[in-house]
Amino acid sequence: MVRTLGRVLSRLSEEYMPNPLIFAIILTLVAYLMGVVVAQNTFMEMLGHWYTGFWSLLTFAMQMVLILVTGHALAVAPGVRDLIRNLAGRPNNNAQAAALTALVAGVFAWINWGLGLIVGALFALEVARQAHARGVKVHYPIVAAAGYSGQMVWHWGLSSSAGLLVATEGHFLQDMIGIVPLTQTVFSSYALINSAILVLLVVPLIFYLMAPRKEESVGIEGYAPELLAQDETAATQLEARERVTFADRLENSRLLSGLVALMAVVYIIRYFLDHGFDLNLNIVNFVFLAAGVILHQTPIRYMKAIQDAIGGASGIVLQFPFYGGIMGMIRYSGLGEIIANWFLNFATPFTYPAIVWLTGGFMNLFVPSGGGEWAVIGPILSKVSLELGVPIGKTIIAYGAGDMWTNMFQPFWAIALLGITRLRARDIIGYTTTLLILAAPVFLLGLLFIPY
Repeated sequence: MVRTLGRVLSRLSEEYMPNPLIFAIILTLVAYLMGVVVAQNTFMEMLGHWYTGFWSLLTFAMQMVLILVTGHALAVAPGVRDLIRNLAGRPNNNAQAAALTALVAGVFAWINWGLGLIVGALFALEVARQAHARGVKVHYPIVAAAGYSGQMVWHWGLSSSAGLLVATEGHFLQDMIGIVPLTQTVFSSYALINSAILVLLVVPLIFYLMAPRKEESVGIEGYAPELLAQDETAATQLEARERVTFADRLENSRLLSGLVALMAVVYIIRYFLDHGFDLNLNIVNFVFLAAGVILHQTPIRYMKAIQDAIGGASGIVLQFPFYGGIMGMIRYSGLGEIIANWFLNFATPFTYPAIVWLTGGFMNLFVPSGGGEWAVIGPILSKVSLELGVPIGKTIIAYGAGDMWTNMFQPFWAIALLGITRLRARDIIGYTTTLLILAAPVFLLGLLFIPY
């Protein structure tokens, strides 16, 4: 049954799921019209909200570009490439490949959502390459979908946007809810039990059961044969030259790379001594960059690895501004609070976590950013939580569940993975939507019945 559902939804997504850019444009138009009709903003006011938000994600977009290209460069570096190859070569059939990829993506996403995103994508790619080389029939789209599945568990992990924000002195809701330590969110038994069930059991099992039969599977050669043809060692090999110039010596200087790496390592050590295991996009990118410089050994080798990776970032550059515009319209028009109130009208102390989950899931389609979405609906969720007597930490965990749950239908976060795997959104969304549907009862039961 699971395999059949995955096959049906995969065929539907191949037929009807557009490029993520088209999805962003459609959501832009929907948000614009809802702002006019529901929030009763004027046409010009909505245009102003759109333009204001359009540029709000530029810093974030650059962070995402860097995590993609530095992560890719790190993965093809000597040593790391061999380690990934060794683990990725373990699966002996389609189901094992999908389940192992989902497990790896989920574990790393719990540690840090950006880390999970890039590791999941690169591991899926290597699993497909290894399977092709060994003659094992693996369906490339489902393995890539498994690599993306970590984005359905990340908000209960160490990089929880809402959890980290409310634990920070001076956050925008401090006057209402105070400082909420991570022991009440990420490290609560409520979050730990729910996340362990999803990461270690439910998600890998669903992908194991969903894997297509051998005769229905199409490997990486059928979707992205150019990735098989790539020489991964090209970025680490120097061209033979008859004459070595001073510029060549600088480009191939291990000393220059060593000095930069030393500076970076000293700062990274100082950062973790001062902040503990506080991961964010900036420090993850910095660690990736430092590790890449060290492993590639010379500046020119690292530069070539970055050049090989940069093409996959084109979707991020174009689409992130559109989602910034959607976020601006939802936030500044008052539409976010209106939508949240639609859901919250049905809340009781018992049903509130489930209502918050559904609210977060719906809003995530329009504002696919954990921190950005919390800025929009966090105040109303917190207010109702206090009125109903529901612990604020429980509300934040339920919100995080919704925010990450519909990532399996919203292709925004898949852009980086699609750039690495060279797949289209329609190739994987059928499988991730199947995961969304089958995991829904697990979310619901866990949020309602696991004790806080």
